[in-house]
Amino acid sequence: MSGLSPKLPLARTDEDGLWGLNKTFLETTKQNFKNLLLTSPGERVMDTFFGVGLRNYLFSQEGEFIKGNIEAKIHEQTKMYLPHIIILQVQVVDSSQSSQVVPNSFFIKITYRIAPLNKNDILEITIDADKIEFMSPELL
Repeated sequence: MSGLSPKLPLARTDEDGLWGLNKTFLETTKQNFKNLLLTSPGERVMDTFFGVGLRNYLFSQEGEFIKGNIEAKIHEQTKMYLPHIIILQVQVVDSSQSSQVVPNSFFIKITYRIAPLNKNDILEITIDADKIEFMSPELL
């Protein structure tokens, strides 16, 4: 079966052959969005402006300024590199706002619309010093 793009991280599959494949526009869009959020500016060869760089904010001083920077960077980068995604809402929660968020970590919930599909989706990300965890509720 053919696919739209290789599924990351690369892994051999019985179904697809050498590498697993994203078979829908939704899967491909979500993977591209995650890559945009996690790539640090300067990390991508030939396009040093690409990326939000969420890990870069991990040990920043907590507060409204940092949360505003994260939200603005997500909007700016998405508009530039993934214009088919329309950001509806970005919520950033750090350890100063919630006892459930461990120190030096934060939680981001992004609600967005995939314009060509006319579908809304949510991407939830927890980032701490040890790991980055994505949760993806059912498509809205």
